[in-house]
Amino acid sequence: MGNALRFLYKRCCKPTTAGVSNGVSTPNDGVSTPNDGVSALSHDLFQFDTTSQVPEGLSNHVVSSKKAQANWYRKLLEAWREAKPPPKTPEEASRFVIQTLKRHQKADVQGLLAYYGLPRQPSASAPTSLPQGFKFELQTFPVDMKAIPDGDTITVYVSTTDPRESSNLPREVRLAADQRSKARAAKNYTKADELHKKIIDSGYRVLNLQNQEILARKYRIRLRGIDAPDSSMPHGKEAKEELVKLIQGKCLRVLVYDEDLYGRCVGDIYCNGKFVQEVMLKKGLAWHYTAYDQRVELATWEKEARAKRVGLWASANPEKPWEWRKNKRQRVA
Repeated sequence: MGNALRFLYKRCCKPTTAGVSNGVSTPNDGVSTPNDGVSALSHDLFQFDTTSQVPEGLSNHVVSSKKAQANWYRKLLEAWREAKPPPKTPEEASRFVIQTLKRHQKADVQGLLAYYGLPRQPSASAPTSLPQGFKFELQTFPVDMKAIPDGDTITVYVSTTDPRESSNLPREVRLAADQRSKARAAKNYTKADELHKKIIDSGYRVLNLQNQEILARKYRIRLRGIDAPDSSMPHGKEAKEELVKLIQGKCLRVLVYDEDLYGRCVGDIYCNGKFVQEVMLKKGLAWHYTAYDQRVELATWEKEARAKRVGLWASANPEKPWEWRKNKRQRVA
């Protein structure tokens, strides 16, 4: 019974629970990770098919009884078997759960999504077909406020369990993560810290999320198509605060198109159903960066903000960030 599900689970979704060397935490530990929620859901459906038991920690997130929870898992299991293909991304898994359990209490559905770290409102704005020029996609861990220096640049971390990251993970980083895990187990924290520095210098970091250590890759992201005021410019503080409000503590979907001169990935950012650049432009907290982007919709959103005189457009002639940076370089020279 359930052979098809078991095969799919083992081939595509089986989570690893052997420490940070594989960069993944144990399913159902409450850790919010970009792709592990999908794997954990698949794992639990596989377990339910075998044991008829729901996860122990689920009751802390929902209001209904375990008998009702078992009914959900039966429905989800049947729907998962019929799905062709089954959900692969957090957005797809979230829509799958909401659609399958649409007749159940909203508090239970929202609690189930929260338990697996899946978005409660799956994105409707993110493109389903990938545009021309698209290179790769990132599903990030929740963004730290300290990783948002201004209104158009962020630093994110991506799990090394992601297929793309796993295939590109340097052997020396994997080895250092293994050695660090063993050093910490032996309480040799000096050696563990030295190994972590080596990992960080290689562009990775071991993140501690709810007492689970997860190996992640660091990416610096430049928001594609917009230029926000620098932090020391008028409205620079407001632009940063708006971006913090939009993405702090949330997992992001990043569609990467290019790399700039500073080694940053240039990409479109989607967060809980919102296209982040659209919000920044409509609130008058960024310019459409026409030197590098010719999208009509971005020009339209800037024009709307100008007409409403919101944000930086409340000023008659706000200084453009690229001109401000040029003048700053000339003053330094």
